[in-house]
Amino acid sequence: MTPVPTDVMPRSLTALPPAQVEHTVEIDIAEVEDFVRQHHAEHPGLGPVEDRLAEVHAEIAATGTYRHTTAELTFGARVAWRNSSRCIGRLYWRSLKVRDLREVSTPADVAAECVEHLRVATNKGKIRPVITIFAPAEPGMPAPQILNEQIVRYAAYRGTDGGVLGDARNLALTELALKRGWQPPATRGPFDVLPLMVSCEGHDPALVEIPADAVLEVPLSHPDLPWLGALGVKWHAVPAISNMRLRIGGVDYPSAPFNGWYMGTEIGARNLADHDRYDLLPYIAKRMGLDMSSEATLWRDRALIELNRAVLHSFGEAGVTITDHHTEAQRFITHLEKEEAAGRACPADWSWIVPPVSGGLTPVYHRYYDTQDLLPNFFPAAAPGKCPVAH
Repeated sequence: MTPVPTDVMPRSLTALPPAQVEHTVEIDIAEVEDFVRQHHAEHPGLGPVEDRLAEVHAEIAATGTYRHTTAELTFGARVAWRNSSRCIGRLYWRSLKVRDLREVSTPADVAAECVEHLRVATNKGKIRPVITIFAPAEPGMPAPQILNEQIVRYAAYRGTDGGVLGDARNLALTELALKRGWQPPATRGPFDVLPLMVSCEGHDPALVEIPADAVLEVPLSHPDLPWLGALGVKWHAVPAISNMRLRIGGVDYPSAPFNGWYMGTEIGARNLADHDRYDLLPYIAKRMGLDMSSEATLWRDRALIELNRAVLHSFGEAGVTITDHHTEAQRFITHLEKEEAAGRACPADWSWIVPPVSGGLTPVYHRYYDTQDLLPNFFPAAAPGKCPVAH
């Protein structure tokens, strides 16, 4: 149940410059005014909107940009989650904890606060939705950029035979970390946590190891297949996305890591099952003794269900927050109904809202959705302008 699904399409890391932030920042006055009016409309106690608009106009005229109040920043971040069309878990958008760290801009400090973000969000397994907002992009002031697509990413090592040990998705990120001086464990494994890498023009780039005690991981076991627990498969508890750009009222925050909690299929039907990730289904099917002679035996489907059972079972046994796709689909319908009752549009991308397992059995499958992109929102960090959120 991440604010935006956890696995955004990877971008080329080899072509990524040290800082992907434009120095020239142009404020869209109409977008600014729309946001300020929206904030006041949803919070009538703030007083006349014209007073705040006058302040904002004067600040933009003097500096080329403006600074959000703490209340505006909090509201904007929460509404960005509310507007994330590819997230099924938006029912809890009001509960998002906002860490205002706009004064933090050096790569080393950003990396350190990302570690603290993990600790705050982990909450002894009772996962909290959290966003940490670092310095914005301002005229003449480059903003920091986190190169990891999530705070916690597992390394990938290519073998001499062409095979990959670890999460194949992160081959380029692992190569970059190695070039920057990262020393992997003496005995490399499939779940080695990569360091955080943060860049900002004018500062030395940071490469910071994430302390083991900051990364809560859940070993996988299965209620009926005892051998699965001996495989050493595990996954981290907090899906903290760190490569998206938060846009609030015309201001971009290129570094704003955020998290909800996992929906089981994100791990069991994607991270561990995808052919270009850990690709566990053939091994599990073989260990289950399934007939793999033809796709018509549905051996993949049967193995997939048991892998997802293992994820939900293991997180439950460990006392770590997670949700199943049936429950979350119903919660999304509840969220949709609440938004409609409030007179607001609720954009949703059908191809992302429908879960990757048993989609037709969930209530989100049997309807169409508004696909309009709303602001505030999250966007790919490296893309300028009002581009759509990517997965």
